[in-house]
Amino acid sequence: MQIITDRSQAPTAIRTNLGAIFVSLELSRSTWLITSLSPGGGEKMSKHTVRSGDVAGLRARLSQLKDKVQVRTGQVVPVIVIQEAGLDGFWIHRLLQDERVESHVVDPASIATSRRRRRAKTDKIDGEALVRALLAYKRGEPRVCAMVRAPTPQEEDRRRICRERKTLTAERVEHVNRIKGLLFAQGISDYEPLLRKRRERLEELRTGDDRPLPKHLKAQIGRELDRLELTLQQIKSVETERDAMLSPSDEGTPAPGAMLKNLKGIGPEFAGVLWSEGLFRSFSNRRQVAAYAGLAPTPWRSGSVAHEQGVSKAGNPRLRTTMIQLAWLWVKHQLRSMLTLWFHQRVQSNGGRVRKVLIVALARKLLIAFWKYVTAGVVLEGVETTAA
Repeated sequence: MQIITDRSQAPTAIRTNLGAIFVSLELSRSTWLITSLSPGGGEKMSKHTVRSGDVAGLRARLSQLKDKVQVRTGQVVPVIVIQEAGLDGFWIHRLLQDERVESHVVDPASIATSRRRRRAKTDKIDGEALVRALLAYKRGEPRVCAMVRAPTPQEEDRRRICRERKTLTAERVEHVNRIKGLLFAQGISDYEPLLRKRRERLEELRTGDDRPLPKHLKAQIGRELDRLELTLQQIKSVETERDAMLSPSDEGTPAPGAMLKNLKGIGPEFAGVLWSEGLFRSFSNRRQVAAYAGLAPTPWRSGSVAHEQGVSKAGNPRLRTTMIQLAWLWVKHQLRSMLTLWFHQRVQSNGGRVRKVLIVALARKLLIAFWKYVTAGVVLEGVETTAA
């Protein structure tokens, strides 16, 4: 069946009496598209383009919009700005807030779009859609979009420690694998680049056909070792900063990250990721905690059809990956924990075939338990600490 719709009378916006200038910012590397809807200007949205990073041009445009509204209506109205969360981060949002402009950052995936196979997508269309979403949000329509809570500069800077360590660890693996690959092609498979005597051991190596290492190959491996040693030094420095972050702020007052580290099976890296990536935020209920990590279930129910599609994965991927890794370690180290017993009971009742599915459910339950532990001090039953 072909559906024919009449778009000739479709308005570009919805009339509102909120008495404000609604502005959306479409940000790219080259230009910023400023789309606005002003009181007294009808339903037509005006568009203005400035060069990317031109803060002065943005200020001038917002000031010009306010002056035009004042001339038309004789009133001074506020400006409300919306932008998508993306590559530009939150510095524009903070800049607008410092200038007392109401600013919002929206999750772009939460804005409803056409489900047609081929739909038009341009900066102009996206800018108008952002303005309409902002209008509906300010009217109080529930779940029209999801606004992002921007972290403070201190919170944003703190989480870089664990992220940098993960990057450096990946670089360490690359250097080690490259060195081993070069030597394996010469018949050498017992060289460990991470040992302390790696330089001395390199001088003693002989190829599989009993020849000394070729001159250029030895020089290349030496340069790889230089980069490897620099990476190891940087990892040590980052871990020192991480341990300082997890240390108690005041004598006798444990930091939330230190509280997690005291649980058996959770090391400083896991504790740092859990705290800096998620648990430092304020959540209203356990559903928000699970949804932020992308561990919330996504049911599909329509009429007689009812089945689960798995977790949404629409959350913090670093936190979700860490929690699933931690869930496997939790089952291994916290044998008397109530959640461990629940996991084994469910696995046995299903014949041991759903371990990977249940481990995700365990990760969700663990994250909620950690949230209650660091915020309210609620200790999970049967949990062992490192002191014990």
